[in-house]
Amino acid sequence: MTEYLDFAKEIALYAGKVMMEYYNKKIDLNYKNDKTVVTLVDKKINSYLIEKVKEKYPTHAVNGEEENYNQDSPYVWVCDPLDGTGMYVDHIPVFVFSLALVYDGEPIVGVIYNANEDKLYSAIKGQGAYCNSAKIHVNNKKLGDLGYKTNIEIFNNELIDEIEILKELKKLSKISSIGSVARSCMAIATGDFSCDIFPGTIHANCDIAASYLIVTEAGGKVTNIYGDNQRYDVDIKGAIITNGISHNQILGIISKYIKKGEIK
Repeated sequence: MTEYLDFAKEIALYAGKVMMEYYNKKIDLNYKNDKTVVTLVDKKINSYLIEKVKEKYPTHAVNGEEENYNQDSPYVWVCDPLDGTGMYVDHIPVFVFSLALVYDGEPIVGVIYNANEDKLYSAIKGQGAYCNSAKIHVNNKKLGDLGYKTNIEIFNNELIDEIEILKELKKLSKISSIGSVARSCMAIATGDFSCDIFPGTIHANCDIAASYLIVTEAGGKVTNIYGDNQRYDVDIKGAIITNGISHNQILGIISKYIKKGEIK
């Protein structure tokens, strides 16, 4: 497992160099079908990961937000090459690289790299979570406590009504929407935030796989929006990421504002 983590860290550091190389430059933008932005930076990092996996682990697969390398393998490298692309192109330093090795649907190695601060978050299943060399842990705040902070991702989909959730939660929590779910999750893992509500579905495993492992190894809890565990080598049913203490209470609030029946 350490070998896999070392590999993931090498990819993360490369990704960080690419991000910072282009950060203050004007770059061409393209838009995906869901109207989210994608840049040459996303694509360059994603392609590099595939190239390196083919070289070192040719029997593994890659599920990237921008490009896949398909193999019939239980080992899948799940990657969001630039989480927070919208913030990146606006020159707002809230963006990270995210990579997990998922085995039979479950993340077993994860890294998230914040190149702005040179902070590399990492975890191996069963071995705790770290920021650089320091062990990290979630906070012990309950919903309603002073300092309980929730990040709500606003998506252009029909999964949940984020605005109604926000109206109810603002009575119990400070609310933010920082533009990068993986960065928000690392704030949960270090105890700065307490909760993230993420309504992503298609390709959204790329956003959450590494965060799932790091947050849970830091003592937190991650489920889909229905409170269930889920696979992270396929599309997901949103994600609720918390310090674990008020997880069920958060789910109870969200359940009132789910727009559709359960996603199949």
